[in-house]
Amino acid sequence: MAAAAEPTAPSAGRAGPNHGLRIFLLWLPAALAADLVIWFIWGPHLPPGAMSNSAASQQFDLQVLAVMAAPVMLGVLIYAAYAMITWRARGDEEEDGPPIEGNTKVQLSWITISTVLVLFLAAFGTYELVVPAGAGAGEGPSPIWKPDGKPLVVQVIAQQWLFTYRYPQYGGMETAQLELPVGQPVQFNVTSLDVIHSFWAYQLGVKADANPQVNNVAYTTPGHTGQVTVRCAELCGLWHGAMFDYGQVVSVAAFQAWANHTEVAMTKITKTLPPYALTYTPNEIKGLANFFYQAGLPGAGGGYYGNQYYPNEP
Repeated sequence: MAAAAEPTAPSAGRAGPNHGLRIFLLWLPAALAADLVIWFIWGPHLPPGAMSNSAASQQFDLQVLAVMAAPVMLGVLIYAAYAMITWRARGDEEEDGPPIEGNTKVQLSWITISTVLVLFLAAFGTYELVVPAGAGAGEGPSPIWKPDGKPLVVQVIAQQWLFTYRYPQYGGMETAQLELPVGQPVQFNVTSLDVIHSFWAYQLGVKADANPQVNNVAYTTPGHTGQVTVRCAELCGLWHGAMFDYGQVVSVAAFQAWANHTEVAMTKITKTLPPYALTYTPNEIKGLANFFYQAGLPGAGGGYYGNQYYPNEP
């Protein structure tokens, strides 16, 4: 009786499939398509929009980060899907696959790509925070980077639970309405009369903490007209959620007309205000809460709940 045939060994010149090349050929078109969609279709609609130079800078940053993140995410997902399809256990297989160790090419590629990405992001992030004058963030009382030209100064005074805006270049008038001219650099001087708040002008890409006895400077230049949503982004007490208002970016002519009219209309009230300063101490300003009440401003004048009916505790 003939002996059973021995299993035939694979020929010496026959190699297995190049899985790395297969994964790369799946990943490359997917990553390229995703980046094109992100940059040209999704990117122009990313928050906070492009209403100001600081907002446009933040939108650009998000585009760059998304373009860099998409290929990495797709690489992980495609590799996982390929591995589950190609190397999954079949039938009654219960044994582990052969261990693969010490692939120098993979290790060097991973280290090199990771290092390049991390160093690029560090340099890019530092540049974007420094060069665009703080990218709309508060830079403290003595900013190193300033925009060219003479900015319009708007002092943002936060308190429980509203923002008021003082214009020192227009007689020091203070209003509850934020009005800005298009195309002109704006310097926000942000402070607080009571607790810590955060001035967040969403469409302008401006966000600066409002701390008592601190002047926090933020810059922006509105690029086109429109409405601006202003919110407090720091938990500041019972009615924090109601601490928001709406401002406007208008034409230069419309702003001048509004500022001149408001300065005249507010003359009597402005005379009762303390002189313009970078910070204020409410307890040293006699009758400040009464001023807010008489001016029709629903704030406490730095006196927390103030001496008026607002807010009503539940």
